[in-house]
Formats: sequence, C-alpha cells, structure tokens
Amino acid sequence: MHYYYCSYPQYYSFQPVPISYMRTATQQQRLTDQGPKPFVVNIDQGAKSNRNYRTAIWTGDHLQVTLMSIDVGDDIGLEVHPDTDQFLRIEQGQALVQMGEKADQLTLNRHANEDFAIMVPAGTWHNVINTGHVPLKLYSIYAPPHHPFGTVQATKAEAMEDEEAK
Repeated sequence: MHYYYCSYPQYYSFQPVPISYMRTATQQQRLTDQGPKPFVVNIDQGAKSNRNYRTAIWTGDHLQVTLMSIDVGDDIGLEVHPDTDQFLRIEQGQALVQMGEKADQLTLNRHANEDFAIMVPAGTWHNVINTGHVPLKLYSIYAPPHHPFGTVQATKAEAMEDEEAK
C-alpha cells in the first residue's frame, strides 16, 4: 500500500483516507462561524492556528464556541458574565486563572497549562493571564451565546471597543 495512505485491512467497509486529507494551516485560517448548522472541526488544530484574539466558529441558539489567542504577558481581562456559563480549555501555553465573587476578591488562583479546563459559572468574576513564553491558545464555550454571530476580533483592543459599544 502506498505510504500516503493509512494501512487499513481491506475487509473494513470504509476506504483508506489519504493523510494529505487532513486540514492544512491555510484551510484552518478560513474558520468562520458555521452555526447553527451541524459542524465538525479539529478544535486543537483550530485553536493552535488561530491568530485572532477571538474568532467565533459556531454560534447556535443556546451555545457558542470561540477560539482565542492571548499574547505573551497579556490577559483576557477581568470580566463577569451575569447570565452566561463559560468553559475554557487551554490547547497551548501556560496561564494563571483567577476567579471570585467580586472583582476585588479573586479568591481562586490556579496555574493551568495545555489540556487544562476552566469552568466559570455565570456571575463569577474571572481573568486568564498568559504567564508563558508563547501565545496562549484556547477555546471557549459560552452557554448561552455571549458574542454576536460571526465575531472576529483581531486584537484585545478591538474586543474592548466592541464591549464598550454594547
């Protein structure tokens, strides 16, 4: 069998898939909001290839998925979502996670890195600070959606402007 193909025995009902079928970096750059239609994505590859501060890749009626890239030494910014639960998963980098009931009382301080998950209940003040030496790559799930459909914010400054305009 040619080395470009996975070597599945012929008795399986599916055909071998060429390794080149996997998404390239160029294809990943085209990730846009696919909601609310069904969608399948390699979230690890998508998060790692995302260069925008925030890119919404799926917005439904009850859920939203965004990719984020936080520069070295930067943070998401202290925030609270009164009616939105949030799940974040770090795909690359290191972070300090802070949470608390009040903006000036962040009682939970934890270090997190690749493969760590962060659950933020609605109404909880939180911040994620990039403490590593590479951009922090993560994805975030909001329930219900928090950002407008198709949100793409190249920088944190752009995201802050959008929040102030609300």
